[in-house]
Amino acid sequence: MHEMAIAEGILDIALTYARENDAARITKIGLIVGEMAGVEVSSLVFCWESLAKGSVAEGAELAVERMPITARCLECGREGAVERYNFICPDCGGVLTLLSGRELRVAYLEMDERGSTGHEGHLGGERQNRGGGA
Repeated sequence: MHEMAIAEGILDIALTYARENDAARITKIGLIVGEMAGVEVSSLVFCWESLAKGSVAEGAELAVERMPITARCLECGREGAVERYNFICPDCGGVLTLLSGRELRVAYLEMDERGSTGHEGHLGGERQNRGGGA
């Protein structure tokens, strides 16, 4: 189950940002997950909840935005959605090159700062993930 490794990577990123920003609690983590990333979201959430227990990320919501598979034709330049993993251009028969659909990254974190009166701090930014972690 590679979702456990992904959840570990997400937790590492979240805890690093929380430490760097003196956060009392992480409330929400925004993720971008491409349709071809091979991530089963329900399994990822299950792993996340198990790993986050006892940390400042316990109870944090994972807000997952799915990215569709899109591609551009190398021959005619047509861009559009890829249906059923068919990477042949429906207009000219040329080969399609992937534009989106393999993403897997933390897009943002929302956290409560230490000593705050309950107002949430928003930490934007992205960390791109390639390969075995999140």
